[in-house]
Amino acid sequence: MSSARQLLLRLNAMFLLVAASGGLVTDLVGAFFAKGPQAIVLARAPHAAIGFVEAHGLALILGVLLWRALPSRASHFTAAAVQVLLGTANLVFWQVFGAADMLVTGYVTTMLHWIFVGLQLFAALTFEAPRFAKLAPRGTQPV
Repeated sequence: MSSARQLLLRLNAMFLLVAASGGLVTDLVGAFFAKGPQAIVLARAPHAAIGFVEAHGLALILGVLLWRALPSRASHFTAAAVQVLLGTANLVFWQVFGAADMLVTGYVTTMLHWIFVGLQLFAALTFEAPRFAKLAPRGTQPV
């Protein structure tokens, strides 16, 4: 079961890495060259680029961390929390997808965020610690 949990974390990470990389490139091209789908949005509010770049940059970093994460209840809850944040942001600020003529991207990424929320929560809630954990010295908590 540990290999399935590792695979889930890696698939989640891969989604974040691909989506965040694409978003980051789109943000930077729109901000610095006034090209691509974000150009329209950023032409009206150029200061918004900082939020786009930060969000996609942090999603990229979190993707790297999830790729390296070992399966644990905490790892799955962390992955779920990342996806809840990103999926909620997509829904709350949905108009950006329309303004940038990126509705298909919005539908696909938002759907995948919420699918990963469900999968990661299921993995976290059904996680069982290894049965033969190392015994800790007297007076301390087991690892």
